[in-house]
Amino acid sequence: MLSRAMIRIREMTYRVAGRVLFDAASATVPSGHKVGLVGRNGSGKSTLLRLLAGSLHLDSGEIGIDGIAGNPNAIGTVEQEAPSGDQTPLGFTLAADRERASLLERAEIETDPLRIAEIQERLVDIGAHAAPSRAASILAGLGFEEAAQNQPLSSLSGGWRMRVAIAALLFAEPELLLLDEPTNHLDLEAAMWLEMHLRAYPKTLVVVSHDRDLLNRAVTGILHLENLKLTYYTGGYDRFERVRAERLALQDAMARKQASQRKHMQAFVDRFRYTASKARQAQSRLKALERMDVVSTVATEPATVFRFPEPAVLPPPLVTFNKASVGYALGEPVLTGIDLRLDADDRIGFLGQNGNGKSTLAKLIAGRLERMSGEMHRTAKLKVGFFAQHQVDDLVLEDTATDHLARLMPDAPKDRVRARLGGVGLVQDKQTTKVKHLSGGEKARLTIALITHDSPHVLILDEPTNHLDIDARDALVQALNDYKGAVILISHDRRLLELTVDRLWMVADGTVQPFDGDLSDYAGWLRDRAKASSAKKAKPTDGEGGEAKARGNRKEMRKVAADRRKENADIRNAAREAEKALEKLTARRQTVIDKLGDPLTYEMSTKEVQALIQKKEAVDREIAAAETAWLQASEALEAAE
Repeated sequence: MLSRAMIRIREMTYRVAGRVLFDAASATVPSGHKVGLVGRNGSGKSTLLRLLAGSLHLDSGEIGIDGIAGNPNAIGTVEQEAPSGDQTPLGFTLAADRERASLLERAEIETDPLRIAEIQERLVDIGAHAAPSRAASILAGLGFEEAAQNQPLSSLSGGWRMRVAIAALLFAEPELLLLDEPTNHLDLEAAMWLEMHLRAYPKTLVVVSHDRDLLNRAVTGILHLENLKLTYYTGGYDRFERVRAERLALQDAMARKQASQRKHMQAFVDRFRYTASKARQAQSRLKALERMDVVSTVATEPATVFRFPEPAVLPPPLVTFNKASVGYALGEPVLTGIDLRLDADDRIGFLGQNGNGKSTLAKLIAGRLERMSGEMHRTAKLKVGFFAQHQVDDLVLEDTATDHLARLMPDAPKDRVRARLGGVGLVQDKQTTKVKHLSGGEKARLTIALITHDSPHVLILDEPTNHLDIDARDALVQALNDYKGAVILISHDRRLLELTVDRLWMVADGTVQPFDGDLSDYAGWLRDRAKASSAKKAKPTDGEGGEAKARGNRKEMRKVAADRRKENADIRNAAREAEKALEKLTARRQTVIDKLGDPLTYEMSTKEVQALIQKKEAVDREIAAAETAWLQASEALEAAE
């Protein structure tokens, strides 16, 4: 059933401790739209979600949500406190459908045959009997194997219990789903699954996320929070970024043109105000200046930067393992048969679900865990910078960023300490602010500064982007690519991995192996594995002839796949041509934008400038049509494949 929830925000103003977060902000989100809420860290995104959920109240203005009257469960959010207790993940997820739970409870005690029939009819209407398999499927997508779905919540870690909270929310399918950085609790595999699930979500969705891939693939619009206002853009994040850049460039050009006009008019007024023959004209220009709505220049926020100190050169290899195993004291090995080599120019990403041993392998390479057996060689004087999420929580809340780094660099002058903090984007007063007053992103930057203080030869980063906004993530990509040492990444941020690593190691089944392929191949491998698992559960093969039947099935599948590729050729060609047309139009529009951004343009006649603006508007319309054609062709190809 399609969503009826439509969000209307009118002249919204809200303050926190005297600080204004929203000032007469307005926006509309149509029913059924999936929206990414973006903005700098600390701008008020999480606060807006709480305002939409009704847990906070406006200072002035109005928030209206159409289509949810009389439905107390119409708005769904993940509670900050993770679920716990003796209930299982599957039981907790099923209980999220309160109507189903209530009907089943009534069915147990009802004695009137007519009422029982009504209850059973309603259970059929809401698909109650298929609910356990649907709940199990959602939990499996978020990384829960069958055994884990049926163990007590109290036995799970906080991160896994937050996954259960997300699963319950997705299962309940509220009319308005509000998610705040949902991928922070997930590994790469679960993040990929969530992206696909949200893309198909049938109701209205507002998600706060700094995951560019999710914002490009799973949403239909971007709600941008900037300068205390809200602006809605259609399309994914890349389109939002492009359209916003064009709007800002045009606004900046118009501001420069107006400033030139004002300067010319003011000069005339100053020169002829007291000249009798020109006084009337001077007064006329003065009034025109007063009536003129000032077009402000674009106030850009300071760019985020990361700069890592350059390490000294060490002879290769930095680290080698031969048939090594690793685990924890008094326990069985987590990983065995490790045969790996790490060199100074390596850029490696770890694949594998949480719990498979990725962090254990990272600790082994960093020297924080001793091998249990096998051989290991580490080059002399090797220094490793290790980032883990718990380090952010271990910062001293009453100390400043300068205090933390100065302890590690006791002989360094203050200017050098401040420069190192500036290299991770902590500048000016942020360096002397107590940690307890820093945002999550600022604490993550400080932690990165601490682990790189001694110019390490290897950087091991375990989920470094959880608290970083998109600009900071892009800056981190640039810094890692400029860094001269080796890099090992564990991250659910697919874009970060795609732009920084050139080798993938699969951590699974108690060992580590190179993965032959890229992240697209890995996503395909995950889908194939999920399909194979589903097929195995649905149609178990046993008895004589099972192997021959399987060979026959594989042959038939290859034939079907070949036929499908042939049928898809026309669709694929249409998608390729649509993409080429869009690229040509985009290049043409950029030429016009560059012309509009040239100050010399505004020395032309008003008619010529207006014609240029009209030309851009015409190209914009062509691009909108071309984007629609490209999206339709891409969706048709994806559906066909």
